[in-house]
Amino acid sequence: MATTDLRIDIREFLSSRRARIAPERAGLPAYGGNRRVKGLRREEVALLAGVSVDYYVRMERGSLAGASDGVLDALASALQLDEAERDHLFHLARQSRAPGGPRRRRPAVTVRPALRRVLDAITDAPAWICNGRYDVLATNHLARALYSPVLADTRRPANTARFVYLDPGAARTFFVDYDRIACDVAAKLRMEAGRDPHDEELIALVGELSTRSELFRQRWASQDVRLHRSGRKRVHHPVVGRLDLDVESMELSAEPGLLLNVYTAPVDTPTADNLALLASWAATRQAPATELEAHDG
Repeated sequence: MATTDLRIDIREFLSSRRARIAPERAGLPAYGGNRRVKGLRREEVALLAGVSVDYYVRMERGSLAGASDGVLDALASALQLDEAERDHLFHLARQSRAPGGPRRRRPAVTVRPALRRVLDAITDAPAWICNGRYDVLATNHLARALYSPVLADTRRPANTARFVYLDPGAARTFFVDYDRIACDVAAKLRMEAGRDPHDEELIALVGELSTRSELFRQRWASQDVRLHRSGRKRVHHPVVGRLDLDVESMELSAEPGLLLNVYTAPVDTPTADNLALLASWAATRQAPATELEAHDG
């Protein structure tokens, strides 16, 4: 079951990162024989981070409130954290220092008309705006056509994470690299939870996915985190077939928490040809209800 307890999140994140590092990988002698713990011992992490064993034990028990940025940097180095994991550690520490607060529901997001015009001005590439919970907040006509399997769910806003985990048959058909997508979605939701553990809608989404999907429970328990980054997405569209798309994911500085995603393909490739077919198909379809209509309460 997913947790929303910050101390538990800290404990499980640090212990999971410690468990994956063999002493030899950290430049420490293994001393042979059978070790009773997987990966590094707590005292070995403390040695590598330059802190006392008692201090590290307190941190791993969920107490990061007093840790300075220098200590957090040393801990990130000792645990060989990547960029996303380091950011997540700092998010957890920042939340530890903040006064405890109740769950809160964020105001409903309204995508500004100017941003919708930006989407509509992008005529040759699917483009859409989402938040850190994977809610589909606004799309241009090509994104509506591309993501028609995701948008088939009448619940609004449509949510890619729900599609991936709660409609796995359709999602496996649509996403060529389904297993990687499933890992990335859970990891990015975990990253978002570190940024704002009191977000009521995020807590509800994680709880729903945890209750209804064994795969999500497994991926969530891994404690992995990911940043939203550019990359490649391969899908099999039910009408035009295979699309190997380059994805640019950009944070909107004027709208904190929102991301603009644009999918493109090099010219004179099968995917570019299929995008042109997708545009022709999209032109024949009746426009659906706007993304934010018909919210479920």
